[in-house]
Amino acid sequence: MTEATATATAAAAPPRYTRANPFLARMLVNRRLSGPESEKDTRHLELDLTGWGLTFEVGDSLAVYATNDPELVDEIIRTLGATGNEKVPRPKGEPTTLREALLRDYSITQPTPKFLRAMAERASAAPTLTYLLAPNRKQDLETYLWGMEIIDFLSEHPSARFAPQEFVGLLTKLQPRLYSVASSLRAYPDQVHFIVDVVLYESNGRLRKGVCSSFLAERADDVPVPVFPTVAKHFHLPEDPDTPIIMIGPGTGVAPFRAYLQERKAIGAKGKNWLFFGAQHERCDFAYGDEFNAYMKEGLLTRLDCAWSRDQTQKIYVQHKMTENAAEIWKWIDAEGAYFFVCGDARRMAKDVDATLRKIVQERGGKSVEQANEYVEKLKNEKRYKRDVY
Repeated sequence: MTEATATATAAAAPPRYTRANPFLARMLVNRRLSGPESEKDTRHLELDLTGWGLTFEVGDSLAVYATNDPELVDEIIRTLGATGNEKVPRPKGEPTTLREALLRDYSITQPTPKFLRAMAERASAAPTLTYLLAPNRKQDLETYLWGMEIIDFLSEHPSARFAPQEFVGLLTKLQPRLYSVASSLRAYPDQVHFIVDVVLYESNGRLRKGVCSSFLAERADDVPVPVFPTVAKHFHLPEDPDTPIIMIGPGTGVAPFRAYLQERKAIGAKGKNWLFFGAQHERCDFAYGDEFNAYMKEGLLTRLDCAWSRDQTQKIYVQHKMTENAAEIWKWIDAEGAYFFVCGDARRMAKDVDATLRKIVQERGGKSVEQANEYVEKLKNEKRYKRDVY
């Protein structure tokens, strides 16, 4: 190979994207899924991946590298008494301006322990903070900090002064947010889809916004969206496409299962598919309802059971629908070798689903509590009980 040929080949090769050098995707679709009556702003997003040269499997996640809210950045700069043009260090790389660092490099919402200790040393509220920062006051501190952001402390305690360089030293690096992939590359070769609940609420008289969800909903239509795939081998489909699967995915937890169904349709998989979905109201919160109902009609979805928690006096959740269908679930898992997938909220939903699964195994399988627990642990060891919870 001549030097000229080598140079031409190198120039023609696609760029090598990494977590440190993510691909800059373009927003194609930013559509609200939830109806106007919904308490949630749930978005369906589609990104153009043309030219990225990377790949992902259904079950994987997408890391999105958001920027902070420019209005919040400006407010912090004003409260610090700075101009925004001061040079400050970055977590990595050459120094940059305070404004750029706060916009792209640092997490500027949640107070860090270093920031709180620095506030306690300077602010008029030092006795309260010092008391709450004691090791045995962790729960009290969490209660005190709920809904509080860095800007609240800066605004409420103007006596606490920080030089720009000192201030960024009290912050942590802005981390990418992970979203479950909601599409299959076999169905959409140059795209990735995902579903996001936009975090927006009021606390202490101030409007709070989720860093990444508000970036995607409000600003990503006009700027590149840096992304990189994150492999989740523990949450991939069974290798045998004829294996039945049970999917528990309320709310945005339905994302990977939309991708699973697209994948299984694309490859002509014969395995049965059973989806449990849940949300507050059927009329305004049924994410991808038209798609799933169409899959039912064409036979791709074998079963679709939905739990609407606010459509009746007594709240109904996915675990209640599991109990209603206990005999059939047991048959799928024990007699037919079905895989059992759970995606979504780790604090309540996943725990309740796990407890319900163990109860089904105990009662329908005629087992003791100990035997039922051993059975479920065996499912986990065999990679037939898979969870992606957060």
